[in-house]
Amino acid sequence: MRGVSRAGEGLRAYGLIAGMWIRSTMAYRASFVLTVVGNLLLTGLDFVTLLLMFSQVDALGGWTLPEVALLYGLSVTAFGVAQLAFGSVAALGGRVRDGSFDTLLVRPVPVLAQVAADRFALRRVGRALQGVVVLGWALAAVEVDWTVARVLLVPVTVVCGAVIFASLFVAGGAFQFWAQDAAEVQNAFTYGGTTLLQYPPTVFGRDLVRGVTFVLPLAFVNWVPAAYLLGRPYPLGLPDGAAFAGPLVAVVCVLPAAAVWRLGLRSYRSTGS
Repeated sequence: MRGVSRAGEGLRAYGLIAGMWIRSTMAYRASFVLTVVGNLLLTGLDFVTLLLMFSQVDALGGWTLPEVALLYGLSVTAFGVAQLAFGSVAALGGRVRDGSFDTLLVRPVPVLAQVAADRFALRRVGRALQGVVVLGWALAAVEVDWTVARVLLVPVTVVCGAVIFASLFVAGGAFQFWAQDAAEVQNAFTYGGTTLLQYPPTVFGRDLVRGVTFVLPLAFVNWVPAAYLLGRPYPLGLPDGAAFAGPLVAVVCVLPAAAVWRLGLRSYRSTGS
């Protein structure tokens, strides 16, 4: 019961802090719109790269352009949502180094909520919007035998993918309690992970696919559910119900991320400044 109450406090605090930063951002609406459009166009260059590839080939690893666009849309949308909600955690190392993290500890609010909502950047919504646009086009272009299960799988996959990426943001942020300048290590798994998932698993070595499936289960962000939607074989011959394991995988990612965060918080030592 106390855990539920604490979670409620965290969500309320997150909303209040994020709302403050959103109001600050919207004070300059023209600047905000231009920033979002610029962010959307900049992140869209990744998809332009795919389009240039397919201008020279008909398939990539046996996957057509609409099928790869489906992978891209699922990955970027999920990552965009996670980055919007938890992207600020990447700056934790800076707070630890300059001693400003101490101010978060004396407030009667969950620290993670404060860190995640700090300097909430609404401009990051551009990445998620760009992913939604590509995902919408891909869903209309691919040949899928739509059933109720397949229709429901799409939003569930996006939500679970966002939770998986959010767990990486939190775990990476917690790592900075020990290695105070490790933002790039975190980026290798978050930004690098979403870039990896934009391409079909058939273009990668079996060992890499195995690691992304069983060690760091990013494959459940898009590779596995997309294979089910398209009627393709699962990577590594996973069992039939693997496409619907997203919620379970998300929970499996959240639990260790939360444990690492608590461990890092307990091990924190102030700079004294």
